Amino acid sequence: MAQAEDLIRDTIEKNDVVLFMKGTKSMPQCGFSSRVAGVLNYMGVEFTDVNVLADADIRQGIKDFSDWPTIPQLYVKGEFIGGCDIVTEMTLSGELDALFTDKGVAFDRDAAEKIRSANA
Repeated sequence: MAQAEDLIRDTIEKNDVVLFMKGTKSMPQCGFSSRVAGVLNYMGVEFTDVNVLADADIRQGIKDFSDWPTIPQLYVKGEFIGGCDIVTEMTLSGELDALFTDKGVAFDRDAAEKIRSANA
């Protein structure tokens, strides 16, 4: 498990935006992972996806690492942001835009506004 934790830490440190998810960004394998990957993809955010279904140690390791029991899990510039519900709320409130801006992560502001308009 220590090897999994090292891999998790290394991935988070070396990539600006990381989504630990079930499946991949192009083929999510659960609704919650699909929602978060869909938001990031739609907003044009470059992110690294880690398929927790491909490695049981990573799947359990990320839960232990973050002390968060569910997948997906989003990290931005090394900071744990949360899972599907939190990312959804942050997207709809504009907090995700502010976070990306503060952290220097490029995203499509018009796409973010379209998400909010569609969910108003």
